[in-house]
Formats: sequence, C-alpha cells, structure tokens
Amino acid sequence: MFIGHTAIAFAAKKAAPQLRLGTLLLAAQFADLIFPLFVLLGVEHIMPAPGITAFTPYDFYDYPISHSLAANIVWASIFAGIYFLKRREWTGTFILAGVVLSHWLLDFISHRPDMPVAPGLQLCVGLGLWNSVAWTIIIESCMFALGVYLYLRATAAVDRTGSLALWSFIGLQFLLYIGDIVGKTPVDGHTMALFSLLQWLIVPWGYWIDRHRHNTAAAGEASG
Repeated sequence: MFIGHTAIAFAAKKAAPQLRLGTLLLAAQFADLIFPLFVLLGVEHIMPAPGITAFTPYDFYDYPISHSLAANIVWASIFAGIYFLKRREWTGTFILAGVVLSHWLLDFISHRPDMPVAPGLQLCVGLGLWNSVAWTIIIESCMFALGVYLYLRATAAVDRTGSLALWSFIGLQFLLYIGDIVGKTPVDGHTMALFSLLQWLIVPWGYWIDRHRHNTAAAGEASG
C-alpha cells in the first residue's frame, strides 16, 4: 500500500503537529525502507511471481524482520522510546508508535496471506485487497487525498518553496503510483531491492517540506 503509507504520515501531522513530516514518513514507511536492505544482505527474500495478485507481481515470501507484526511492535517501541527520551512528550510518542504500527495494518489489508505474525512462526495473514486492482486504486487514492487534505489543514507555506516542495512531492508520489499500476513487468529481487533504496529520499524531502511550512493546527515549534 505505497501511497497509503504516505497518507498516514500526512494525516498524522494534523494529530501531532509537533512531529516533522520527515520523521512521520520515516515511521510510516520504515518497514519498506529496511526491507530492501535486508534483501541485499540476504536476510529477507522476494521473487517475481506474475499473477500472484492482480495488483503486484511479486511474492513476498520471507520478510519476518521487517514486516512481521511482532517485529513492527518492536520497531514502534524503539521509535516511540527514542522520541520520548528526546522530547518527554506523550502525544507525539503515541502518535509515532501508531504510525509505525500502521504499516503492518495497511499491509495486512492489502497483501494476500503472506504477512508474518512473528519471526519463526509459520502463521501468515492478509485480506488480499491486491486481488482487486479497482478497489486497491479506489481505497489508496481516497486515503492519499484525505491525508494530503489533512496535512494542508495542519500547515501553510511560509514561502514559495513550501508550496513547490510539497506539490512536487505529491506529484512524484502520484506518478510512481501510476507506474506501479501499469508497470507489471517484474525484475529479480536483487534489482528490485536496489531500486527500492530510492525510497529513502522521501525522508529528507519530508524535512525539506516542513522547513518551509508552519503549523496552523497547533502552536509550538515543530520537533521530532
């Protein structure tokens, strides 16, 4: 659920304006950001499997460290713990933990039953939204539109860069999503992992956006 995770980061800014967008994007996409690193290290695995779902031609058959429920609870606890030790602020702590955990929940909705519950446990779950291209597009697009709307309600540009940085990011996300929809020719797992490392660029881009926007939903200087 590519743009769905980004939508959660945008929406969370409304609930916790003290958190920077870069921090929220890192939290929301964390499982997908570390997954290609583990693939390249040979710790986790993915392979092309055209037709395995209607929307995504890959078999995510081994990724318990990045994507299991138990691992995501650990990642969420680490994120929240680091933030709390740094800021001593409970609202942002709980929101950040929830954003990290939201990744597993959204993947549980979209994936076929390949979402591991815990490392070493054979039980995998998934509701299979990706078996319907139409419903995947409808649900993710609505989530993304709502997330952008909430972010726009929570922030305002302080200069032209604040608008250009945001809308160029939104435009790129949309183009990548279209490419994900129409580009059904899979590559090998190693190549896919190398390409997926580009996702890390969204984190500094999120900080760049926030540096040129101010919070309208709550007072206080952004942190995180």
